[in-house]
Amino acid sequence: MKNDPKNSLIELGDKLVNDIEKGKNPNIEVAVRALSNVSFDKKTKMLSLGEKKATREFFNVGHIKKFVQTLEAAKISKNLIESAKHASLRDVFYMAKRSIPGTRINIVDDQAETDNAIEDLELITGHSREQLGMNANKMGSVAGKVIIEDKGDTIDWGRLGSGGWSIPSNVEEIEFKKVTAKFVIYMEKAAVWERLHEDKFWDKENCIIISSQGQTTRGIRRLLQRLHSENNLPVYILTDFDPYGIYIYSVIKFGSISLAHMTESMAIPDVKFLGISADDVVNYDLKKHFINLKEVDISRLKQMSEYDWFKNSKAWQRQFKMMKEFKAKLEIQALSSRGISFISEKYLPEKIRKSEFID
Repeated sequence: MKNDPKNSLIELGDKLVNDIEKGKNPNIEVAVRALSNVSFDKKTKMLSLGEKKATREFFNVGHIKKFVQTLEAAKISKNLIESAKHASLRDVFYMAKRSIPGTRINIVDDQAETDNAIEDLELITGHSREQLGMNANKMGSVAGKVIIEDKGDTIDWGRLGSGGWSIPSNVEEIEFKKVTAKFVIYMEKAAVWERLHEDKFWDKENCIIISSQGQTTRGIRRLLQRLHSENNLPVYILTDFDPYGIYIYSVIKFGSISLAHMTESMAIPDVKFLGISADDVVNYDLKKHFINLKEVDISRLKQMSEYDWFKNSKAWQRQFKMMKEFKAKLEIQALSSRGISFISEKYLPEKIRKSEFID
């Protein structure tokens, strides 16, 4: 039986104490979180983490800082669990940020270090950061024909005014009481969500609309996965026509390289890309709204086209080729040139009705 988070942390501490008592160099083994240790399973259509591990030793100048950062994150986590409280990732950074006694060396200098230590702790313990008492900021909104229960409160996603329901970092405890929506649309742009919400698109089309601001948070990815797996709802992705929009779709569908250890609880292999696509550029005469690709965009496009999960897809290679030929990208909001509600009244209903998706 899998240990609870606190026991997993205690096991880590006991292991290090045992190393010391045996006169061994205390060490921690952590799976390597890099493309070199990630593989794409063609059968499941998901990324998975390999078995390569990195060892961090206390008596090693090159390892000691990350070793100490991981233990500091573990100590903070244990304290949070024992007090039945949660801290934001920013809180954890400040809780860890101090000088090592007798030195001018900080345990951490920026939040990226505590964030990495927390992700390593997930791998070591087998528990998510939310289970370890650490949450990211809320960065998403949802509206639709769904009623949930969240810590004893009944919440109707269709009756929360102009702001919708603010998606928390941890969505494991919510219970779906009633779901009458037929599908879900996730969009990267909060402004697009606000347009669809104001137009009551979710009510007219009997769906759920979800957004963040840019890259999807883990809470949103998990919520999308739960809506799909527990309620059998199709999930469609609406992003800009650029390498980063397509990458957002990729992360939701296949999983991400940095979080390959959590793919099974977050990836949705059945998700479909709704737009914006190269074909939309032609069909809706949007070339006049092009934004020229920068060198960094071209480099990112080349990198993505060579990913295992894209390189054998004729549909996606065609999209990449057309973007290269255009030498340009396009924002979702370019559709507003056809009318402020064009996206909700014509573009989305027609594409969904005709099943114009990319898998």
